[in-house]
Amino acid sequence: MGTALITGATAGLGLEFAWQLAIAKHNVILVARNEERLQEVARQLRGATGVEVEVLVANLAKSADVQKVARRLRSAGTAEQPRVGLLVNNAGFGIAERFVDGNLNREIEALNVMVRAVLVLSRAAVGQMVTAGRGAIINIGSIAALTASGTYSAHKAWVRTFTEGLAAELQGTGVTATVVAPGLTRTEFHVRAELSTRELPEFGWLTPQRVVSEALADARRGVVLSTPSKRYKAAAALLRVAPRRMVRNLLARTGLRAR
Repeated sequence: MGTALITGATAGLGLEFAWQLAIAKHNVILVARNEERLQEVARQLRGATGVEVEVLVANLAKSADVQKVARRLRSAGTAEQPRVGLLVNNAGFGIAERFVDGNLNREIEALNVMVRAVLVLSRAAVGQMVTAGRGAIINIGSIAALTASGTYSAHKAWVRTFTEGLAAELQGTGVTATVVAPGLTRTEFHVRAELSTRELPEFGWLTPQRVVSEALADARRGVVLSTPSKRYKAAAALLRVAPRRMVRNLLARTGLRAR
């Protein structure tokens, strides 16, 4: 039994990570902004699985809150606060606006959550993991990292490259880093981002259960680039070799538009 810290743990993939890890008898630390939702998820996990559940209320767009989570990750472990053996950097959101005339403050929040927080929390976790000689970091990227869909693609491209570089540094330490690049997944993500999905084909969707189970299996095997499902592995391969002009025009054909 180990302890996993999951950001964005009250919905979508974060919630699914919490459930699958708790069912596997890992203690979990849940991080999200909404204390009421956090406490409800914690209550359900404790009741259903019997594991220990910590709650950390934090808005990862705020530096002080990121530092609060980082302090917990740096802990070498005590009876009250066991060492974190797995960090899942999952928190993130989409923005249904164009960059050129959208809300710059919202863009900066997104950058802080999906880039800066991943950087700071990974650094906090990896120090004690390397000292212990074991541990894993899972960073949630996206197939969008290979496209050109605005700043979201840019953030996820950073996560992908950062994780690959981190994995290279960690070779031989007993600690691994995995970036997960899911495609379309049935979560609250598109609703919260106010993105219409009516024109997207049904066969393109994955379930959170599948994405998380494949991500955890890949992390256990030390896989660096994890792309759940054969269909998205094929899509990723095509995107890597396709002319970039074609890739830049892809978004206009996907149906991912503001409502």
